Amino acid sequence: MNRRAGWTWVLCVACVGQVCHAENWPSWRGPAGNGVSSEKHLAIHWSPTQNVAWKAPLPGQAGATPVVWDEHIFLTSVDADNNLLLLAFRTDGQELWRKVISTGNQVVRGGEGNYASPSPVTDGRHVWSLMGNGELACYTVSGQKTWQFNVQERFGKLDIAFGLTSTPVLDGGVLYLQLIHGDGNVKTREACVVALDAATGKTMWRVDRPSDGYAENEHSYASPMLYDDGQRRFLLTHGCDYIVAHDLKDGREIWRCGNLNRKNNYDPTLRFVASPVTAPGIIVVPSAKRGPVLALKPTGRGDISANPDYLLWELKRTPDVPSPLIVEDRVYLCLENGDLMIVDRHTGRELDYQRTERDRHRASPVYADGHIYLTARSGKVTVVKAGDQVQIVAQNDLGEEQSASPAISNGTIYLRTFQHLWAIRPSK
Repeated sequence: MNRRAGWTWVLCVACVGQVCHAENWPSWRGPAGNGVSSEKHLAIHWSPTQNVAWKAPLPGQAGATPVVWDEHIFLTSVDADNNLLLLAFRTDGQELWRKVISTGNQVVRGGEGNYASPSPVTDGRHVWSLMGNGELACYTVSGQKTWQFNVQERFGKLDIAFGLTSTPVLDGGVLYLQLIHGDGNVKTREACVVALDAATGKTMWRVDRPSDGYAENEHSYASPMLYDDGQRRFLLTHGCDYIVAHDLKDGREIWRCGNLNRKNNYDPTLRFVASPVTAPGIIVVPSAKRGPVLALKPTGRGDISANPDYLLWELKRTPDVPSPLIVEDRVYLCLENGDLMIVDRHTGRELDYQRTERDRHRASPVYADGHIYLTARSGKVTVVKAGDQVQIVAQNDLGEEQSASPAISNGTIYLRTFQHLWAIRPSK
C-alpha cells in the first residue's frame, strides 16, 4: 500500500461513527501536498472578536505557512535584529521555544518577502527549516539541534534575486530540495536538485537540472512537489521554463515539459512562483505573469513539450503567484488579483470566472469541508462554496496583512499574519 493510500485508509477508519482524529498539516500544502484538508466543522465566519480561540504575537513578518503535528506548531520568522528564527508553539498558543537559525535577513521587493519565506516541514519527531540564504537546519520537536549546514557550501553559491523561497519536500525519511537559480547566462548552469538523508543531513544524491532558459527565468521561487497515484511516484521540480519529473531513488530525469515560456515570444522575466499541484492522472502546471497553465498526464518519457499525447488541456492565463487547487472534478485557479476561475478537471472547460477580493493574493488556496479559502495580501479571507459556480459565503478580515497560506488541523484554521499567529475555531 502506498503512503497516501495508506493515510487515506487510516482516515476513513478513524472517522467511522462520526468521530475523527485530528489531521496533521506537516507541510505548507497539507498532508497530501495539495492544499486539501479532510477536517470538518471549521469556522466560516470570523473577526478579531469572533471565533478566535487565541492569537500569539510574532517577532516579525514572513510568508512561511505554519506546519502542525499533534500538539505542536512550527513556523519561521525574522526579528528586529534581522535574525532568522524557527519557532515552536503549542496548539493552545503557548510559545515553547525559538531558535536562531541564521542572521542577516534581507527584505525583498519592497516588503513582499524576506529570508524567512520557505515554510518548515515536520514528521512529528523532527522539524526541518530552510532559509532564504540557504541555511538548512533540523531540530527535534523539543528544540534540540540535530544537524545544520548551508546549501551554498555544499552545492554552490546561490544566485537568486530575492533569496530562496522554495519549501523542501519530506518523504520517506528523505528531504528533497530544488535549487533553481543562476547568473542569467544560458551558457552556464547552476541549478541542481538534491536529496538528503533527513535524519543526518547527508547527501544521498545530487543531479544537475539543465535548461535553455535564461535571464531572470533561471530564478525559481516555486517549490518541488510529489506525484503519487499508487502506481507512479516521482518528484516534480518547477522553474527555468520547465517542469521536470525525477526518479526518487537517484534524481534521474524521467520527463520534462516546456511550452510554459514560448520560444517564439520569449519573456525573459517569466520566473515561476506558483507551484504545480497533482491528483491521480493529472498534473496542473502554472507558469507566471501572462503565461499559460498546462494540465499534463503523468506517463511521459523524455521531452514531452511538443507531444500532444501527454497534454490533457491548456489555459491561456496562469494564477501567477497562488498555486492551483484540485478538488474532485474541478480545478480552482485563484489569480494574483483575486479573480477565481473554476475549470473542469478532465477537459479544462471554464465553468465560472468571478471577482472575489480585488487585491494581491500571495497565499495559495486551501479546501476543507465543502469550502475554498482564498487569502488576500490585506489579510481578508474569502470563503467560497466548492462547486461549479463562484459562490462567496463569507469574507473575514483580521485587520492584519498576510502572505502565508492557511494551515488546517484539529478543527482549527491557523492564520499567520505579519503580526500574529491566529487560531480560528468555532466557539462552542
